[in-house]
Amino acid sequence: MDIPKDQMSSLLDQGLFDSAQMLGSFLVSSSAVNTETSSPHVKAENLVFLGDALFGEKEYRRAIYTYKQALQHCKILPKQNTACRTSLSRSSSPNSINVSAINENEVKFKIILCHCALSENRAALAEMEGIPSKARTLRMNLTMGKLYRHSRHNRSAIACYKDCLRHCPYILEAITALAELGVSSKDIISLFPQTPTRSGRPPFDHFDTSRWLQRYVEAQCCIASNDYKGGLDLFGELLQRFPSNVHILLEIAKVEAILGKNDDAILNFEKVRTIDPYNLTYMDEYAMLLRIKSDNSKLNRLVHDMLNIDATRPEVCVALSVLWERKDQRRALAYAEKCLRIDDRHIPGQIMKVCNFCLDEQFWLILNSIGTCISSLRVSFIGRKLHLKHLAIQGNLYISLDRPDAAVVAFRAAQELRPDLRSYQGLVRSYLVLSKIKEALYAAREAIKLMPHSAKAIKLVGDVHASNPGGRDKAKKFYESSLRLEPGYLGAALALAELHVVEGRNGDAVTLLERYLKDWADDSLHIKLAQVFGATNMLQEALSQYQSALRINPQNEAAKKGLERLEKQMKGVDPDAPEEDEENDVEDAEGEADEGELL
Repeated sequence: MDIPKDQMSSLLDQGLFDSAQMLGSFLVSSSAVNTETSSPHVKAENLVFLGDALFGEKEYRRAIYTYKQALQHCKILPKQNTACRTSLSRSSSPNSINVSAINENEVKFKIILCHCALSENRAALAEMEGIPSKARTLRMNLTMGKLYRHSRHNRSAIACYKDCLRHCPYILEAITALAELGVSSKDIISLFPQTPTRSGRPPFDHFDTSRWLQRYVEAQCCIASNDYKGGLDLFGELLQRFPSNVHILLEIAKVEAILGKNDDAILNFEKVRTIDPYNLTYMDEYAMLLRIKSDNSKLNRLVHDMLNIDATRPEVCVALSVLWERKDQRRALAYAEKCLRIDDRHIPGQIMKVCNFCLDEQFWLILNSIGTCISSLRVSFIGRKLHLKHLAIQGNLYISLDRPDAAVVAFRAAQELRPDLRSYQGLVRSYLVLSKIKEALYAAREAIKLMPHSAKAIKLVGDVHASNPGGRDKAKKFYESSLRLEPGYLGAALALAELHVVEGRNGDAVTLLERYLKDWADDSLHIKLAQVFGATNMLQEALSQYQSALRINPQNEAAKKGLERLEKQMKGVDPDAPEEDEENDVEDAEGEADEGELL
């Protein structure tokens, strides 16, 4: 042999794929293995080596072609040589240190991984179904479950995930997937192995281990069934057992963001950064929360840290796009597009691209980007979870574009993946903009049926009734019911205060807001109270409330604008009158437009 295979294997094991690729070209072209008398087994083995090098270099199409050539050589092996046919591959991982003769099923699985990396899920699934069920490894079954799920073959996906847990109960992503697919916690826990050992005790009957894992299953099932409070309680219990668990803290932060507890979510994201300052998972979502809170100082620091950790990650590009969104829309758009060049399936990147197209007024490109985003959710690479909240964000973007009809489609698409509180909130909002009261009421009641113990779902029904002058008494009852269920739900308190104002009960609104301010120092409460005072010409009291809001959150844009407007009122200036600078800006803009037309 001209080229020693052990050297090729060593290069692959050490991750030197570029050198392995060059050496592999010598290996497969060696005259010693290309004669008519040379063994097809040797040719196939050499081609798998080269395929592994190409896989490591992320040249997936070349790797697929090379692996398929290896399989062709397997087919021409003598049928009586069964020993060779069952052993043609190094391992399931292209850079494994375990050198053995090749296995056709393992080579097929490498082809599947290449298709997955190229987002060719149908081709991957077709290859996977060609591997006999008895020959599938644990990793193969997990991959197959993900492929089935993204192809919407949910029953087949459930069967694959269940098979994974029967072999190993610690595959947490299989637990999460089964919960999201509607499997109950009792059914999931029953899958855990219970075969007695020599001591007579089941291997999975260790109290501490089984208890925390069962709690984890129950927590994921609560979240999947929209019982967010129950899920938070269970995750909180797990956090007491594992106080520095980054995964649990991130899960809690995600749920808190869903519930609108942005301050708590931000606090937990900050805890994660304290424990693991180099973690980038979900940090783009943390950036979005900081943008909502207008905390530019923390957002700047976060983006700076993320750039120093790994500037090539898509989360970093999304965070940069968030940072520049209000300052320079074109630069924000450039970062969003860079994110999609790195990973065109990264949904937050799609969102930021759509956001910035909105700001850049390229309407048809907006529609194209949102369509691409929805498609990405459906064909997303098997290693990523579906981000349902991002479809809801797309719906909100459509509403901001005055396209509530398109928003309805986006929110319904989110519900097809999995019914979520935010999709119902957006759906109700869209229908109300369209003045489709009956449809809005049906969606709100559907949310209550799905989440009977959710104060936010109850508030949705109140929102629908509040939109109709004849239904305000009903709205008041639903808001009060929501507050009885969750006294700290400020959204319902603010909605009830607004209802009081609309009906001329400003005193009731002030009393309600002041009562809540005794227990919750929240800038939104101060702003609402300032607005009520301003409407009743109590300008000094309104000024005090705006100042209090800015002390809590100095970056609050609503408070800044409200304060600026109030100061004009106090000076006797019409706050709605355009300023001279603004008029000049308009004239300049018109002049520039004329020049542009001439050019």
